[in-house]
Amino acid sequence: MSGKVSVEDFGKTPEGRAVQRFVLRNNNNVCLKLISYGATIQAIEVPDKDGKAADVTLGFDTSDGYLGKHPYMGVMAGRVANRIAKGTFSLDGQEYKLACNNGPNHLHGGLKGFSHYVWDSSVEGDSVKFTYVSADGEEGYPGEVTAQVTYKLTNDNEVDIQYQATTTKATPINLTNHAYFNLAGNREPTIHDHVITIMADKYTPTDDDGLTTGEICPVDGTLWDLREGVRMGDRVNSVPGKAPGYDQNFCITQPGDNQLCARAHHPGSGRTMEVRTNQPGVQFYTANYLDGTLAGKGGAKYNQHSGFCLETQVYPDAINKVSTVFFVQL
Repeated sequence: MSGKVSVEDFGKTPEGRAVQRFVLRNNNNVCLKLISYGATIQAIEVPDKDGKAADVTLGFDTSDGYLGKHPYMGVMAGRVANRIAKGTFSLDGQEYKLACNNGPNHLHGGLKGFSHYVWDSSVEGDSVKFTYVSADGEEGYPGEVTAQVTYKLTNDNEVDIQYQATTTKATPINLTNHAYFNLAGNREPTIHDHVITIMADKYTPTDDDGLTTGEICPVDGTLWDLREGVRMGDRVNSVPGKAPGYDQNFCITQPGDNQLCARAHHPGSGRTMEVRTNQPGVQFYTANYLDGTLAGKGGAKYNQHSGFCLETQVYPDAINKVSTVFFVQL
């Protein structure tokens, strides 16, 4: 059995709704902290090879940081994570128009998405369940959706995340967690000394706005071949884009239940993180647009490439790309 869950106050929204923080600990001095605003991972504290614990996620010390504008630090992204082209899609013969909140495209559910609301919460044994009901028409999407995410910290040092959603109408669903990691500790300036491995033999190329083109291309001989493990400092600045670095969906070579899809290793601390999923893709993002203006935990300044995300998902803009994998909840 993993440890007990404690609950504490973590501020209030401008509307006066209380935000709670849930603290989960296991027998190995690992601590997971969650907040009800955005069903967010606020901290993961993990010992290094010498037994010294550090917080390996980027974020904020107080609720004010999460209530303000920020790049989805640790939140639940939805109703549809990632981008939808031009904020439009058609389903069952009807066209739907969404907010374009990322240049010409729709990103992570829109202006507020699922990440800027207080979720209902409950402690269920050694797990925490968050629930959010998204109204029919919210952000332009059809159907009332009841979304749930359950977090559990095990004594195998696993953070287990289970997603579930039901809806009253056909609607696209793509849920993921948007935690930023730095295995050296969240106050370290870069991830250049991290070795990243992604078990994907294909990826979905993007245009200059980060939108998938509809192609599925092999990684062989490209900067996107991370199958053998690559030190980020040797490659991340060579990846082209408006800001250098990775921000691509990788097509997991052998998708399946609880399939290993990615590994991150920090040699200095000895920390290693593995990602397993039942989803067909994983978005690898190297915090290309962080610029040092955010005041993070412990006064940290989060600069470009100071963290990375591994967001398991269905393929981006799949609702508009007939050649890719998408999921419509009925």
